[in-house]
Amino acid sequence: MKILLLEDDFTLSKEVSAFFTSKKFECIPYYDGSLLLKKYFPYEYDLIILDINVPGTNGIDVCRGIREVDKKTPIIMLTAFSEIEDKLASFDSGADDYLVKPFHFDELFARSSSLLRRKEIPQQVEKKINILDLEILEDEMKVYRSGEEIKLTPKEFKLILILAHAKGKVLSKQFIAEKLWDYHIETNQNTIEVYINFLRKKIDKDHEKKLIRTKIGYGYYLSDQE
Repeated sequence: MKILLLEDDFTLSKEVSAFFTSKKFECIPYYDGSLLLKKYFPYEYDLIILDINVPGTNGIDVCRGIREVDKKTPIIMLTAFSEIEDKLASFDSGADDYLVKPFHFDELFARSSSLLRRKEIPQQVEKKINILDLEILEDEMKVYRSGEEIKLTPKEFKLILILAHAKGKVLSKQFIAEKLWDYHIETNQNTIEVYINFLRKKIDKDHEKKLIRTKIGYGYYLSDQE
């Protein structure tokens, strides 16, 4: 297994690299975000770990840059902040998980292992989903409404898939949070509301027929029926 690490703290970078090496991983460190983007080749690594505050291009923008060419390699963000805005910024850039500094190496390893296991599990899912004029192409990670492509972040795309796979069943915020993240974030209930609103603006706002629906007190569902 090959891990890409972006961390400008030389001591921490060395310690993380040594830790993963002890677990039989190959860890390639970078200290500058701009240099990493210049050197990055799609799907070259099994896992990517990005610190946010680094020289050159920051970790958030590095994550966005990687996601333009690599949609599937798992990404963990390292951040010194714990505010919900920073967490949302990480997920909106395409990250799969985040970890707030200071952290225990064992927790970093557990989250890394979880993402790697999820990557290896074959996904037996429908390749194309249609709901009214909404079309979801899973393999291509693309969504269309009335023939027009809708640009979604990776987390938004995963959320619309969760709703679509439920086939009209109402899903609770807790269920959605468990599917979106392997680990709960402290404000997962509010965060789900935020992401549902993101999706509504992109999927439903410009259309008379609304597809993302709320059953008050229960949760959310995707349907062309009331």
